[in-house]
Amino acid sequence: MNRPIPYQPSLLRLLHGCTALLVPLAWLSGLVVFSNHDGRWFRLPTLPGDWIDIHGTVGVLLWPLAVLFALYALSAGRSRLRQPANAAALIGLMLAIGSGKLMQEDWLRTGQLDAFPYHLHLLAWLLISGAVIWHGAAVLRRGGWRFARSMAQLQVRENDGPRSWPRQLLRRR
Repeated sequence: MNRPIPYQPSLLRLLHGCTALLVPLAWLSGLVVFSNHDGRWFRLPTLPGDWIDIHGTVGVLLWPLAVLFALYALSAGRSRLRQPANAAALIGLMLAIGSGKLMQEDWLRTGQLDAFPYHLHLLAWLLISGAVIWHGAAVLRRGGWRFARSMAQLQVRENDGPRSWPRQLLRRR
């Protein structure tokens, strides 16, 4: 039986897709920053470049997107937050962004590894790692690959374009 791919709101797909592109970049650049400047638990081969600045730039790009995504999740997407994996991924993202905003980039360059925001940021890094894996597994468990592909659809319904996004955010589900 060939059922159509479920339709996801276009604003959700846009915010989710952009976040899904930036979070792995932040995670991977954070892995390099940790390995180059901290390395208490593991070390990768040192990669040239100013990875703290690269990681910070990805965080700066992710910050407004995460705020918009959280606003969407708390309004139009509130029913989706009842799924623990979705809530954990959003909490991990907000903790990573919030703790990253509290950090000072020179801490790691000067070897100051004991600042509370840095430890919180490391915790967020671990939380978001587990939460994204949990989120992906939960999506596949709930709806399989068909459901997962629904987030990558380019089709937009007539009443689901950018003009309808404010109305979607104000609607309670």
